Amino acid sequence: LVGMANTIDDKLAELEQEQAQSTPTDFAAERLHRKQRLACGLRTMGRLHLAEGVPGHVTVRDPEFTDRFWVNPFGTNFKLMTVSDLICVSHEGEVVEGDGPLNAAAFAIHGQIHQARPDVIAAAHSHSMYGKTFSTLGKPLKMITQDSTMFYNDVALCNDGSGAVVLSEEVGRAMATALGDKKAMIHQNHGLITTGGSVDAAVWWFIALERACQSQLLAESAGTPIEIPEAYCIDGHKSQGSDIAGWFQFQPFWDELVAREPEFLD
Repeated sequence: LVGMANTIDDKLAELEQEQAQSTPTDFAAERLHRKQRLACGLRTMGRLHLAEGVPGHVTVRDPEFTDRFWVNPFGTNFKLMTVSDLICVSHEGEVVEGDGPLNAAAFAIHGQIHQARPDVIAAAHSHSMYGKTFSTLGKPLKMITQDSTMFYNDVALCNDGSGAVVLSEEVGRAMATALGDKKAMIHQNHGLITTGGSVDAAVWWFIALERACQSQLLAESAGTPIEIPEAYCIDGHKSQGSDIAGWFQFQPFWDELVAREPEFLD
């Protein structure tokens, strides 16, 4: 097991170095790459039943016009998303490319996060069952499983505008402020928001945080779960909580979608 852990750490370090050395110079190619990952991320969330009805949005920053982001159009099924469906939105809330309607909540939340956090390339949010249920408790995520340690000291709590449909930029700014430099947030009586240096990471963090919320809800319904010692939490976050680790965890979803539903790429 130690040897396996070292191999994974070496692989992640190699991937991180490769990404750090790669500087996109072809904006069109990088834009297509990000849009393809976005369409895949949306389909993946749909297939995992993390999206219900029309609420929910995942965004990715445009590589050339960094004050714009790509997002799923309002009312389009996550499971059927394609690259050509996506719309591009400015930080003023104007649809500058694409034909679909903009979800006002997507602009209110994501617009403020993208403005406040230049390091955030992508952000994910939907009204997932366990995330929204856990958010009603107004309490932090506990470190009770190995998987949950990827979020150690990395999940914010926010109660501004809790329970209201987020259409106000003021509430969006409060949410961005509460997020701070963390990668994820639990918005009280609403649900989960996750961010990343790629769509892959942001979507994986959403999936993982949803499962961590589910795990805690189940454990606490059965008894009092034993929390993991801090030293192990620190090690857990170091080995599986980095942005490149989030990116890596998403790759099996990408491979599956490319093999089974390649139409999303166009």
